Amino acid sequence: MADLERRQIRVRGTVQGVGFRPFVYRVAVELGLSGSVVNDSEGVLVEVEGSAGALDELERRLVADAPPLARVTALESSSLPPPLLTPPAGAIATAGGVTTGGSADASGFRIVESRAGPAPAAAVSVDVATCADCQSEVADPADRRFGYPFTNCTNCGPRYTIIRSIPYDRPATTMAEFTMCDACAAEYHDPADRRFHAQPNACPVCGPRLRLLAPDGTVRAERGSALEGGVEALRAGHVVAVKGLGGFHLAVVATDEQAVAELRRRKRRDDKPFAVMVADLATARALGHLSPEAEAALASPRRPIVLVPRHPPPPRTCVSDRQQVPLTDARTGGGAGVAEGVAEGVAPGLPELGLMLTYTPLHHLLLAGVGRPLVMTSGNASDEPIAHDDNDAVARLGPMVDAILTHDRPIHIRCDDSVVRSRPGGDVQMVRRSRGYAPEPLELPGRARRQVLAVGAELKNTVAVAKDCAVVASHHLGDLGHLAAYRSFLQAVGHLCHLAGVEPDVVAHDLHPEYLSTKFALELALPTVGVQHHHAHIASCLVEHGHRGPVLGLAFDGLGLGSCGTLWGGELLVADLQGFRRVGHLRAVALPGGDRANTEPWRMAMAWTEAALGTAAAERYGRQVDERWKAVLSLIEHPGTAGTTSVGRLFDAVAALVGLHPRMTYEAQAAIALEAATAGVPVGDGAGYEAVVHREAGLAVLDPAPLVARVVAERDAGTPVPVIAAGFHDGLARSAAALAVELARGHGLDTVALSGGVFQNARLSMVVEQACRHSGLTVLVHREVPPNDGGISIGQAAIAALAPPA
Repeated sequence: MADLERRQIRVRGTVQGVGFRPFVYRVAVELGLSGSVVNDSEGVLVEVEGSAGALDELERRLVADAPPLARVTALESSSLPPPLLTPPAGAIATAGGVTTGGSADASGFRIVESRAGPAPAAAVSVDVATCADCQSEVADPADRRFGYPFTNCTNCGPRYTIIRSIPYDRPATTMAEFTMCDACAAEYHDPADRRFHAQPNACPVCGPRLRLLAPDGTVRAERGSALEGGVEALRAGHVVAVKGLGGFHLAVVATDEQAVAELRRRKRRDDKPFAVMVADLATARALGHLSPEAEAALASPRRPIVLVPRHPPPPRTCVSDRQQVPLTDARTGGGAGVAEGVAEGVAPGLPELGLMLTYTPLHHLLLAGVGRPLVMTSGNASDEPIAHDDNDAVARLGPMVDAILTHDRPIHIRCDDSVVRSRPGGDVQMVRRSRGYAPEPLELPGRARRQVLAVGAELKNTVAVAKDCAVVASHHLGDLGHLAAYRSFLQAVGHLCHLAGVEPDVVAHDLHPEYLSTKFALELALPTVGVQHHHAHIASCLVEHGHRGPVLGLAFDGLGLGSCGTLWGGELLVADLQGFRRVGHLRAVALPGGDRANTEPWRMAMAWTEAALGTAAAERYGRQVDERWKAVLSLIEHPGTAGTTSVGRLFDAVAALVGLHPRMTYEAQAAIALEAATAGVPVGDGAGYEAVVHREAGLAVLDPAPLVARVVAERDAGTPVPVIAAGFHDGLARSAAALAVELARGHGLDTVALSGGVFQNARLSMVVEQACRHSGLTVLVHREVPPNDGGISIGQAAIAALAPPA
């Protein structure tokens, strides 16, 4: 026994709900080690005995060979006293089979029942798309899970959306009410089975069941008949609400113009694009151009919606009856059912499509039955949070749908689909971080000095917590102006603090006093830290890249309250994670009508025309677009009207000036259309579209008035809109990059960070990046954290957590 050692190994990170304990068990048995492994509130704890060489190999493999879904952030090993002969109470699996505890000799390795602690610190696993093994079982008529919509295993299935508390075990999830049958229990306790300790394990005998409801909630069918009814409804052109992992989708056949138009009418969503779910990569390739990075994201276990350039549809034949278009079984070949492309109404007037692959067995079965891609859009009315329980679905979605395909596995946390965008260089950028990504921790570039709750912004809200060396952000919560979204916000605050074991010392919030998140923070009986909006944007980019700063930050977005009380949105900041200094900004112009200008770009078009060309030019434009032009012109000229330095509102203005969406039906519609108009126009040098720089109160002011004047002149000369749009993008980007290079060098900085929602514009971002890099600067760009307000809480949390003591 003299050559034996005994160690305690603490494994931290995303190690619960990912098959880590079964993995430890198998490796330990293979190496001839004895001991135990347990989930607790800090992660996974291993107590193990064996030769020094075998123990060293175990530690190596725990990191190097960890399960695909695991994310080991730390491994701590320490020596233990000589072994006891009695195993820990609650042992439930040994190399020889199953036991319920009691005494045993010191040989063998055990998985021990989870134990809770006072302060959870274990990372919660994200929801994971159905693995290939489970897909094969669902498709195999000889398998006992043939056609079962809730098939899962250790490598896939629901996690975050069903977890009520940690440690992660079945009783702590919404699967607690489903008692495993003998066959499932045998799999669960068999170390050789891939369902060994798969907490959501289920089958048709003991697991959740499908139901098809009428719009009023009346049960129409159950189980397989419910699936058949849902397929039939979709093939008939009906709108069906489908319950997924994190909530309900509204579904129609994506190739059916009439069904898509009807969905838009019922959802009150005139123009905003819909996402399309496809059965396989071949179908996705038939609909859009997939870079290797976009394809990898699309097929990853995270299964986000990926925005990709769409292929132009082939000429359509005249088809007056849905049934004249043959429906092809999606299981029989790549690209099935898309020969004629998706309906134009899916993404009207846009050169991109939002595509996603099926990610639950129910999705696989639906797509196989319908034989066509499906629109899968959030189950809500425009801008509301998604419905996630049956009562809510009947109440809110019932009036919009012809049927509701649901099931009896409760969703604890509603969670929208994540969205990433394919950029011209091939890489992808996060747009909405939610299902499949949240609540995966991000590493802080330093150790937190305090525990923090950060409550984010008003739109695209997320909340975040910071503790030790990590920041954990919630799923996408949406616009807090909606009561249901605010309720989700309140739930997310409590749930995230509980899961992360955070007892906040401070609450970080935006400076805007009218944000509901700010009001919530100020009402708590805790110290608060106000974080300027654009500083938080830059900080979120620094966190993503593990960079402490300082950097020259370009924060371009819609609006955010500045530290001086004015509305910022085109900022150049010398910033790190402890503070910032404003060194430049876009020229300020009037924001006529306040919030109305956010949805009526013609107002900003008048403001920028007046700034660039004077009152007469603004009047000429205003007379053409809206009868309220005189009142708006008065606001522009009134010295009391609030001004803004917003780059987002500049994009709105230029879009309206060239005739693109002077009035918007969804956020950023005008700017999206302006970028879309540049498709096919090569990137140029922006000659003739340059902004100028002057100094004002010690700050560099980027003045695009000459650029706006050029836009107006080209428009009046009949220059095609795509050419004008491209010139505007390239000229503004090169002017901003030149100023950034100048300011970075002037302040001795070698790194630039780009953040804010405007930098979701791929062309603008690409030109700025390339120009800065050509000048020798390092450029930090968002990939994993959204550049928009969805990343604000992450920046807030980092700033408050790392701030020096007062």
